[in-house]
Amino acid sequence: MTTHADQKERAGKNLSLWEATSDGGQLNPLREETQADICVVGAGIAGLTAAYTLARNGRSVVVLDDGLIGRGMTGRTTAHIVNALDDRYYELERLHGEEGARLAADSHTAAIDFIERVAREENIDCQFERLDGYLFEPPNEPAKNLRQEYEACLRAGISVEWIARAPIEAFETGPAIRFRNQAQFHPLHYLRGLANAIERAGGRIFTGTRVLDVKGGEAAHVTTQEGHTVRAGSVVVATNTPINDRYVMHTKQSPYMTYVIGMRIPSGSVPRGLFWDTAQEAGQEDKAIGMIPYHYVRLAKEGADEILIVGGEDHKTGQADDFDERYQRLEAWTHLRWPTAGEVVFRWSGQVMEPVDGLGYIGRNPMDKENVYIATGDSGNGITHGTIAGILIPDLIMGRANAWATVYDPARKSLRAAGDFAHENLNVAAQYRDFVTGGDVPSADEIKPGHGAVLRHGLRKVAAYRDDEGVLHEMTAICPHLKCIVHWNGNEKTWDCPCHGSRFDCRGHVMNGPSVSDLAPVDG
Repeated sequence: MTTHADQKERAGKNLSLWEATSDGGQLNPLREETQADICVVGAGIAGLTAAYTLARNGRSVVVLDDGLIGRGMTGRTTAHIVNALDDRYYELERLHGEEGARLAADSHTAAIDFIERVAREENIDCQFERLDGYLFEPPNEPAKNLRQEYEACLRAGISVEWIARAPIEAFETGPAIRFRNQAQFHPLHYLRGLANAIERAGGRIFTGTRVLDVKGGEAAHVTTQEGHTVRAGSVVVATNTPINDRYVMHTKQSPYMTYVIGMRIPSGSVPRGLFWDTAQEAGQEDKAIGMIPYHYVRLAKEGADEILIVGGEDHKTGQADDFDERYQRLEAWTHLRWPTAGEVVFRWSGQVMEPVDGLGYIGRNPMDKENVYIATGDSGNGITHGTIAGILIPDLIMGRANAWATVYDPARKSLRAAGDFAHENLNVAAQYRDFVTGGDVPSADEIKPGHGAVLRHGLRKVAAYRDDEGVLHEMTAICPHLKCIVHWNGNEKTWDCPCHGSRFDCRGHVMNGPSVSDLAPVDG
C-alpha cells in the first residue's frame, strides 16, 4: 500500500514505470550555510544538466531540491528525446519565422546528441537508444496539415521522409512523416548518472531541501525552509515552473495534465520506434495552445518484459476529474492499433507547461537581476527542452555567445500569439468564480477514506481529506501563490491549482510550484 510518506517523495500517488524501476536513493538535506559559483534550484533534467555542464567547466555548483533526484516531472515523462516537436514546425514558423523554427530544430537536435554523448562518456546505463519516430493523422483526416508539417520540417533542416504509412501492422495509418535519429532512454537512470558525474566534478547535491526565496544581484543568495543560505554568483531556477516569479512568467504559459498507461506486450510484437498522432478527443477541439499530438507511444523494458507506453488525453490542470475515462480511452486507442497489447500494469499522469508560443523560456528571468536564470515551458518536450537549458544557461553565465538565446529568451514578446495569450489568461480569471460556488459535497461525512473534497465553511473554502484510517484533515483550499481555489485530483491524490499549476499532496504539502508554501491548516 502507498503510504503518505512514500507519496511525498514523488509528484503523485501513482508510480511511473521509471519510479518503479529505479532506486531513488536517500534524502541528503542541506544543514549549514554554504556558497558556490552557481546555485541550481531543481534536480530534474534541466537543473542537473546545467549543473553538469557548469561543473565540467570548472565552476563550483550546489544543487538544491525539495525531493529526491528526478522525482518531480522528469520522473513522470515518457522520455521521448526528439526534434519532432509537439508544436508543429509550420506553427513555429508563423510565430517565430523560418529562422526561429530552424533554431528550434537545431537546438533540439543538439540536445539529442548531448544526451547520447554524455551517456557514453560518463558510462551511464540508461537504456539510451536511437530510433525513428512516426507522425500520422487520425483516421479519415486529410493529409494537408501533415504535408504542411513535412515541408516545414525540411525548411527547418530536420531529417524527415514522407512514407505511405507508419509501421503499425494491424492499423492503416495513412501517410506518415518519418523522423530519423530520434531517441529514448530511462530518465531516472540518466539523472542518477548525471548526479554521480556532477559529484565527481566537485558539485554538491542536497535533496530534501525546500527553497523559499531567491535573490539576485551582487549578494545573490537562496534561502531554504530551514533558514540556511546559499550564496552564489548566479542562481538557476529549474523547477519546471518558476518558484521565484510571482506573476509575469505564469501569464505566458499554462499547466496541463497528461495521462500515461503502460501495457505488457509480447516481446518483438511492436517495432521499435516512437509514434505520435494528432487526434483530438471530443471537447478538446478548442484547446488554445499548440497543435500537440494527443497520443504518443514508445517501448520500454521492465526486467525481461516489454512495456508499451502510451500517453495523451491532456486537459488543463485542476479542470477535469474524469481520469478513469481518459485512461480507458487510451487503452481502447492502443488496442485498436496494437491488438496484442495485454494488461495495463502502469497508470500515471504528469504536468506539462504549455508556453503561449510553442517554445520554452530559457535564460535570464525578466523580473530579476541579471544573474538569476530560469528554465520553464517544456511544451511536452521536457527532456530536450531541459537539456537545451543545460547547454544555453551555462553559456549565458560564462559569457559565451549562443545562437539560441534570443528564440528562448523569457522576456520575448509573442505578439503573434496574442489570441492564445488572452484565451489562456481569461481561463485563469474564470477560476476565481470558485470563491462564490458551493463545495464539492455538502458535508465532510460524504468524504470516503482515501478521498478528498472542497467544502464550504461559511465564507471559507476548505480542502478536506480523509485518510485510510478515517481521520479527516482540513486545510485552506486557497493556493498560496495567487489565491485560486485548489481542486481534488482523485487520480494522484493531490490538490491541484487550476490557475498556475501548483500542486499539493493529500495533506496540503506543496509538491510543485509556483507555490513554495503548503496549504495552511484550518483551525477549529
